Amino acid sequence: MKIVFATGNPHKLEEINQIAKGSGIEFILPPEGFNPVEDGQTFEENSYKKAKDANRVSGMPALADDSGLCVEALNGAPGLYSARYAGSQQEKINKILKELEPHTNRKAKFVCVMTLLDENGEILHVSKGECKGEIARKQSGTNGFGFDPVFLIGDRTMADMSEDEKNKISHRANALLDMLSYLKSRGL
Repeated sequence: MKIVFATGNPHKLEEINQIAKGSGIEFILPPEGFNPVEDGQTFEENSYKKAKDANRVSGMPALADDSGLCVEALNGAPGLYSARYAGSQQEKINKILKELEPHTNRKAKFVCVMTLLDENGEILHVSKGECKGEIARKQSGTNGFGFDPVFLIGDRTMADMSEDEKNKISHRANALLDMLSYLKSRGL
């Protein structure tokens, strides 16, 4: 079964296909014309808007995620605005490290909300995944993307982990495994 995954990020698509390996489901990129407006006030709203746009341009079942990094000492920021927190990935990392300099509380979590729509655009299922950790004092590792080089789980950042290790514990993996369980229970 093929499901359109509402993203323009090929790395994210590769990651979810790796997690879904062996499920009988292949996620594909949306066709040309996919251009959602992410102006929702929650991860749930943005996830729905992306799935709706992918469904609109493809006429196929669509799955979307919206995710972000929520840092306790920053009142949950960057949260919903993680992708637009700064210019480049390195600038995002530099900004979060600078903003956390005066704080001893470095607790953080990645949050991912996924919304699945059928071919008619109706919501079938919504799942949420979290991965708790803390922000390191300096970046480490070469794997992953986004805030992975500063997101510590135990004594390693997500960027220090292999893709297989990360795909067993990440917020996206947790949300997707719930979604795959739903699809399996429905015989889809």
